[in-house]
Amino acid sequence: MTQRSLPLAGFRIISIEQYGAGPYGTMHLAQLGAEVIKIEPPRKDGKGGGDTARSVGPHFLRKDESLYFQAFNLNKRSLTLDLATPEGQAVLHKLVKTAHAVANNMRGDLPAKMGVTYEALKDINPAIVCAHLSAYGRDNARAKWPGYDYLMQAEAGYCMLTGDPDGEPQRMGLSMVDFMTGTIMAVGLLAALVDAQRTGLGREIDTDLLSAGVHQTSYPALWYMNEGDVTGRTPRSAHPSATPSQMVKAQDGWMFVMCQLPKFWDVLMTRMGRADIAGDPRFATNADRLANRDALTQVLDTAFSEQPVAHWMALLEGYVPVSPVYGLDQAMDNPWLETIGMRDTVDHPDRAGLHVLASPIKVDGQRLPNRAGPLLGADSAAILQELGYSDEEATALRSAGVV
Repeated sequence: MTQRSLPLAGFRIISIEQYGAGPYGTMHLAQLGAEVIKIEPPRKDGKGGGDTARSVGPHFLRKDESLYFQAFNLNKRSLTLDLATPEGQAVLHKLVKTAHAVANNMRGDLPAKMGVTYEALKDINPAIVCAHLSAYGRDNARAKWPGYDYLMQAEAGYCMLTGDPDGEPQRMGLSMVDFMTGTIMAVGLLAALVDAQRTGLGREIDTDLLSAGVHQTSYPALWYMNEGDVTGRTPRSAHPSATPSQMVKAQDGWMFVMCQLPKFWDVLMTRMGRADIAGDPRFATNADRLANRDALTQVLDTAFSEQPVAHWMALLEGYVPVSPVYGLDQAMDNPWLETIGMRDTVDHPDRAGLHVLASPIKVDGQRLPNRAGPLLGADSAAILQELGYSDEEATALRSAGVV
């Protein structure tokens, strides 16, 4: 890594978070150098406690320490704290005095109840930024509704856009609305943080899963709102207008070929040596190819099925936008990930050399450094000491179940 400090070094962010969306967003901040203190419920009578993600199976490093949790919590610190107690609120307020931002992904009605709004904290630290991520927002009749990614994919139209035209509606294979919303929260938090550094005043930042999901409908939304054009599902996951931009069958597997521009169709035909297909009047222009997409699919399947995927990749890659269609195992074992540094290892107390994904962000040409996500409450003692609590006071807080 570069000898310079990471961009967010010196910034302290408190995050009251669990599961996926919020932790995903704050992990980006932690990887960029911010000190992200993850506040988690303490165990009661030796049971429960912590981010619910710690208990998400099927793979665990130890009981209640899951691989799932590691995917969202690299580079963070963990403080156990019961915010429902006056003592817990007192610890929070001491933390807020030293912090630059407070993030949460609580249900919409809870931040006010838990005292993590700007209104509740501004007298303690006028520059504090309070970022909120909820399912449906904090200012409407759905504020109390619980909500998850899959519901947003359904309501925002994703499921009806995904899958085969004659099949059932399908969600995406990953919780992309969670990931997008967490990233959007991080962007909003950083924007408010820049302003707070200039003005000395913090503010509220809000985003929610449904709003983020709807926003990502992007150009099909504008097509419908302005022209009444409802984008539907297409065969072979094809682009709605550019053709061919879809999956094709090779001899031993699937490929995705994307002739988004007319020039790529010409290059594809030239590289494949198929003047006969290029000269077919049904496929002369993109409009012709779109009108005759079913026939073009059959022709391309016949052509591509003559050779395996590896043959076509060697012939086309770098000339035409093209990719093999991998299973997750093939995608993770792709040597290219090692070449570009997208696989990393960290040392966890239960497993040295734990495999993790690297940050997609580079700083000064280098991937960001990673360390394992914290054990539950791993940093509680150190943080209390940093806040000026004596050993006796910290022991009393632990005995009372506050930390």
